[in-house]
Amino acid sequence: MYSIVLVDDHAIVREGFKRLIEMEADLDVVAECRNADDAVEAVNHWRPDLVALDLSLPDGSGLPLIEHLLSVHAQTHVVVLSMHDGEPYVSEALRRGASGYVTKGVAPEELVAGLRAVMQGECFLSSDLRQRRAEQPNAALDPINRLTAREREVFLLLAGGRTPKQVAAELGIGQKTVYIHRASLMGKLAAGSELDLYRMASERGMLAPAS
Repeated sequence: MYSIVLVDDHAIVREGFKRLIEMEADLDVVAECRNADDAVEAVNHWRPDLVALDLSLPDGSGLPLIEHLLSVHAQTHVVVLSMHDGEPYVSEALRRGASGYVTKGVAPEELVAGLRAVMQGECFLSSDLRQRRAEQPNAALDPINRLTAREREVFLLLAGGRTPKQVAAELGIGQKTVYIHRASLMGKLAAGSELDLYRMASERGMLAPAS
């Protein structure tokens, strides 16, 4: 029996996923969480085989949470369930340690297929993402993929409307360091302002909508 923790801030969505998953005799949803704090607590308590994680949570993006959950229990696998289908978002989730990415626009059966594939040691992408990657083989050349992990964090926060002071506070780094990262990432992206950053992030579906 594989144990699964569901993380999504919408109760109706969680219930739908839970019913779908528990139709399988060997899959068991042991906990449902609506935010990052609940997810960390659940993984620490249950040590699940797998976490099905939405990226848009009320207390922030689920991207940093992927690494946090894996640090709590390294044997846990993370499969992202998200409305975001932008390639940079997918690549970033996989880079941070997710073993699979399933968009909420595909058939429900793909979720179960993804969970099983990941538990068998595979990296799983839903069919729409696989098709997009096949049609856009040069997606990896996106300049955003040249950013370091910290630059990506600064990029997403600035693109989301945070000021450098707010970015520094949220990441726990000095404001001067934020400006250094800002200059570096804007050079790599050939961006002239925060408005350019917003546009680039928005076009790629990297900005989580307000909950």
